[in-house]
Amino acid sequence: MSDILTQHWYRNGPAAFFLLPLSWLFCRLAQRRRRRLEREAVRPSRPVTVIVVGNITVGGTGKTPMVIWLVEYLRVHGYTPGVVSRGYGGASREQPQLVEANSDTRVVGDEAVVIASRTGCPVWVCRDRPAAIEALLEDDRVDVVISDDGMQHYRMHRDIEIAMIDGARRFGNELCLPSGPLREPLSRLDEVDFRVVTGSMADDDEYAMDFSGEELVNLLSPGKRMYLSALEDVRVNAVAGIGNPARFFFKLESAGLQVERHPFPDHHSYTKEDFAFDNDRMIVMTEKDAVKCGVFADERFWYLPVVARPDAQFALKLLNRLKEIERGQETAGNSGVPGDQGATDL
Repeated sequence: MSDILTQHWYRNGPAAFFLLPLSWLFCRLAQRRRRRLEREAVRPSRPVTVIVVGNITVGGTGKTPMVIWLVEYLRVHGYTPGVVSRGYGGASREQPQLVEANSDTRVVGDEAVVIASRTGCPVWVCRDRPAAIEALLEDDRVDVVISDDGMQHYRMHRDIEIAMIDGARRFGNELCLPSGPLREPLSRLDEVDFRVVTGSMADDDEYAMDFSGEELVNLLSPGKRMYLSALEDVRVNAVAGIGNPARFFFKLESAGLQVERHPFPDHHSYTKEDFAFDNDRMIVMTEKDAVKCGVFADERFWYLPVVARPDAQFALKLLNRLKEIERGQETAGNSGVPGDQGATDL
């Protein structure tokens, strides 16, 4: 039923029409919830800039690659960033949990492990984002907090919002759930600092972001690598449990691979049985999938790391915005206090 409904989101089908009353109710409740939570918003206990990377649509939009790029970009410019996340897909919910490269994805979530392993920066997960920020700020070197997702977590103070947009699917029928893919009305984008579009041309008020990734890594032996170009016309099993699996499959097909598609739900918890294909072909997956398969992987398992490449103007304007916020913090100080650590932000 979920896949059928998703198809209607990206065209004005009859299901979207019949669900319109629920969509209007969802929008109203979302706006009321936002007003309530914004009154409870918690500033960090010391002056740091909080950057939220999120979206207003259901599904993958490139948030995690953007977070990784931000960490690396800010380091180059003298900052010491840290990351907070909900840890979606993991069992850790109420208490802040430190994430490391070898953390169990079943506890802290797959995206958090990818960020920790790729960047080496401190990463904390918790359903209560302000609590995760306070745990992160125990490391007094951290001067910028990046939230992986969390645009709708309004108890979390934020200084900069970056809205990620899937350039291929955009906003579908532009309706809120369940009639369409929007978590909030489209007008929400008028309030964000930056709109970043992945995989497509950007409009005048947007910035483009492409992905590069041409080298596969063997999951069993990370030192073993292979360029996609070496697999032209080779048939492979392609596995993707991400928000938009078709984007990954298309990437492989564009490189000339003959792809047998095996899509899974986003954040799928893999078992060895999921790979009981009727052939012994190479298995190619995303890095987000790979961090969950190390226990049972064999020599057939390969993954494709990708690197985000945002528009240069975006990078420059982001840096300028950070400097403006820092000047304001130096002038006004920061009187915020940490909130109740037992609260949750749903």
